[in-house]
Amino acid sequence: MLKSLEGKTILQIVPSLDVGGPERSTLDIAASIVRAGGRAFVISAGGRMVDELEKSGATHFSWDAGSKDPRVMWKNNSLLKDFVRMEHVNLVHVRSRAPAWPAYFATRESKVPLVTTMHASYRTIFPWIKFYNSIMTKGERVIAISRSMASYIEKNYTVPPQRISVIPRGIDLSVYSRDQVSEERKEALKTSIMLPKDKPFILFPGRLMKAKGQALALEALAKVKEPFFCLIVGPDHEHASYREQLKQLSQNLFLQSKVSFLNHVDLPAAYALADLVITPSQVPEAFGRVSAEAQAMGVPVIASNLGSISETVKDKETGWLVPPGDVDALADTIRHALSLSKEQRASMGEKATAHAKASFDMQRMCSTTLAVYAELLQKAA
Repeated sequence: MLKSLEGKTILQIVPSLDVGGPERSTLDIAASIVRAGGRAFVISAGGRMVDELEKSGATHFSWDAGSKDPRVMWKNNSLLKDFVRMEHVNLVHVRSRAPAWPAYFATRESKVPLVTTMHASYRTIFPWIKFYNSIMTKGERVIAISRSMASYIEKNYTVPPQRISVIPRGIDLSVYSRDQVSEERKEALKTSIMLPKDKPFILFPGRLMKAKGQALALEALAKVKEPFFCLIVGPDHEHASYREQLKQLSQNLFLQSKVSFLNHVDLPAAYALADLVITPSQVPEAFGRVSAEAQAMGVPVIASNLGSISETVKDKETGWLVPPGDVDALADTIRHALSLSKEQRASMGEKATAHAKASFDMQRMCSTTLAVYAELLQKAA
């Protein structure tokens, strides 16, 4: 079926290519389109992932794709109609609301199939916000990145099941694999983060924002009297003041010697060194990429029991699910996880790796997505 992508031009649109799950999926899909013999185009406002995108053979076009200014969106609609016609685009895939509106009208006029991916469950307090959000359900095919997300779409936007494809996000198992992390990389990371010897290493990756639960984690860690070292790693895009708030909270809780903050690290190496990964999100996760990555690396995970996390983490088998916002439950679970023997932790890690390989393989995500493209292109022919 994927032979039908040969010579076809697939355009993906995202607000930026800086960091995040939708951005990573965009790169993975673009590389797969190129391998399938198609032309892969991406429109975004740019970012640090552009170089990686272009190395895969895809082509990037820099637009203000994420603007919510109606004037810019109207301009993008006009530009996109011309772009689709001039570049002979055969299918458009959009992953965010602001660019989805001009993409919808441009593809309707050009009679080009539109695919949308819902990467989050949007708040629907006001009718006009729900209407704005609803554009993500207007594709000929709507991709949900988890079963819980598919249920959310059906319930809130009355999209028929036959228009929804459940395709979990994939992770590159050739990157997130213990076998691929050399001792040299681990030693380099130990040195750079000044990892203490003979203390359990707790890793908390993710963007610094209140919804991810960093403050909650600090409060829970303050209740853990056993020795540990925790690294909170992630960028603070649009949340710079939050990083300072977290550092101040860490000082107030007397955690300065136990907790460090960094923007970026060699993440696979960090997972390979970690004894435990925590990700206590305070809002429903549409997928839970950190949990998937950690499990692929054989690291037990503690996560909030929200959204799709019950699909991503097998409670008490590959990690633990805790009630969202419950500091005491999180602290108790951290203590329990740290009390496991080396053999118990290794057994849980083996189950976690097997679960990730069976459920979250990037190659499977790409092939399934390209099959959706091929199906829609065949119908449009």
